[in-house]
Amino acid sequence: MFPVVSWLPAYRFREWILSDIVSGINTGLVAVLQGLAFALLVNVPPGYGLYAVFFPVLVYFIFGTSRHISVGPFPVLSLMVGGVVTRLVPDGAAGNGTATNMSAIDEQRVMVAASVTFLSGIFQLLLGLLQFGFIVIYLSHSLISGFTTAAAIHVLVSQLKFMLQLPVPGFNKPFGIIYSVFSQITDTNIADLITSLLVLFIVFVVKEINDRYKAKLPAPIPIELIVTVLAALISHFAKLEEKFKVAVVGKLEEGFQAPVAPDAGIIQNCVGDGISIAIVGFAVAFSVAKVYSIKHDYPIDGNQELIAFGLGNILGGSFKGFASSTALSRSGVQESTGGKTQIAGIISAIIVLIVILAIGFLLEPLQKSVLASLALGNLKGMLMQFREVGVLWRKDKYDCMIWVVTFLAAVFLGLDIGLATAVAFELLTVVIRSQIPSCTTLANVGRSNIYRNRKDYTDIYEPEGVKIFKCSSPIFFANIEFFKEKLISAVGFNPLRVLRKRNKALRKIRKMLKKGELQVTPTLKEFVRIDIDIYIAGAHEGFLEKMERCAFFDEEIKPSMFFLTIHDAVLHILLKKDIASSPKLKLAEKGSSNDYVITTSNGLRSRDSTVSLLPPPVPLQPLVRR
Repeated sequence: MFPVVSWLPAYRFREWILSDIVSGINTGLVAVLQGLAFALLVNVPPGYGLYAVFFPVLVYFIFGTSRHISVGPFPVLSLMVGGVVTRLVPDGAAGNGTATNMSAIDEQRVMVAASVTFLSGIFQLLLGLLQFGFIVIYLSHSLISGFTTAAAIHVLVSQLKFMLQLPVPGFNKPFGIIYSVFSQITDTNIADLITSLLVLFIVFVVKEINDRYKAKLPAPIPIELIVTVLAALISHFAKLEEKFKVAVVGKLEEGFQAPVAPDAGIIQNCVGDGISIAIVGFAVAFSVAKVYSIKHDYPIDGNQELIAFGLGNILGGSFKGFASSTALSRSGVQESTGGKTQIAGIISAIIVLIVILAIGFLLEPLQKSVLASLALGNLKGMLMQFREVGVLWRKDKYDCMIWVVTFLAAVFLGLDIGLATAVAFELLTVVIRSQIPSCTTLANVGRSNIYRNRKDYTDIYEPEGVKIFKCSSPIFFANIEFFKEKLISAVGFNPLRVLRKRNKALRKIRKMLKKGELQVTPTLKEFVRIDIDIYIAGAHEGFLEKMERCAFFDEEIKPSMFFLTIHDAVLHILLKKDIASSPKLKLAEKGSSNDYVITTSNGLRSRDSTVSLLPPPVPLQPLVRR
């Protein structure tokens, strides 16, 4: 429950402290700017973003298991919270837009954001205590990629009103915002527009330099910090707010506000939102944490991560912050600048604390359009995920469909309903995959004990009279008919048809069926009736015991038809055929068949054994796909 107890005593102070301090300072500066920028996505005053990057870090230091992620706001999560805020407290509630009314509306919005954050923290904590960390496996990479790409579109559109400084109401669906923006496009503040475009250009160029020359640079160029300082200085000394009426951050309250209890009425109206925010926040954070844990070779615990983020959101929501997860760019800064442990996170929290208590006033003249541009500057990675569609289509069409459906659902239906739709569709594809599995015919490759799809290789060997059929899914009631059809297709003939043709006339067969002299059964026994042996590969001891309990075996279906590997079954068939063709041994082996079918399931590994009965080996050529 307290991972800090295990890693902190083992902390290598002399080796790591300097790296953690440098990393913490860089991460803290980025966290301050992202906290202010992502607060705009939540539709609350920018200052509350500082609380969202401070409190969760303190909790994660004690309860988290990842050493490299930077805990705090994430643009997708902020936008999801912002959707709840604008739904429950729309812009129209501001009345005539006076300062008093705007202050009241901001307080209501802060309360909504804090309440839904508290609720999502409760859900995460309960899931962690109930050991539901495995839930992340139901959110595939293609689903998360499609969802975050759609969320990036939402973020892009939602920031237009700050870049253009237009009084656009908040929408959970981007097309409403687009309509409002273009209907008021003539009221655009030119100064904010020019500032936004200039900042976007500079940020994109420098980030590209950071990516291209990251091996040569000692640390990424802190372009967000540089741009913020310059923009604040220019805005202050050029008096942009007075001359051009640009929107600025404004007054940032020093210190912390007293903690508040969540509003029960708000919680009742956003239970579904709280669940989706909890799951998405955890899924994103766990995915990033897993990448770094693999890279630096240390374990992470999904259930403990749920507890850490749950407690962090509970504390953050109590102090009027909004939902936290981790930002890819911020975590990248912490890891790339040498961060070794969660000590770097504490250092970054100290930087945020200094801003909250002492120097926040320096950011008051900063234009909101600059913050909007900085938020968009962090979306490049998510927007570039469009390139995955082509890769997924070539690799796995089901995953490609999941990506496309998730993206479209999240764009057109909103992030909350879109996520639920995407998960439902993903589970549907699982059912379809198991119900319509991939079935292939295998052949021996390179005169070895390797068996692969015969269509993929040129140097193959197929024993005469033997068909090796592979089904890549467990066989159960929903796919048995599909399995039978594919098996008959692979063998090349229908055993029932052969059985009937062996009789002189169809009329005679019908008479025999009526008299009960001939029985047509729905099992694989159809092959047995026409003297074709069936062998099943991949059977282990527990499997055979289960078949025994299910009364699967009878006089015709015996345990001797099961083999551990495909190769064992092939060797048995060849040995049996060799015995049948030997004049001396032929009498000892009665009732031998001339044709054989081997069926197997996915994921088998063949034992090494001598292929003495296969044709003489030829020089092994590289496996060439057709």
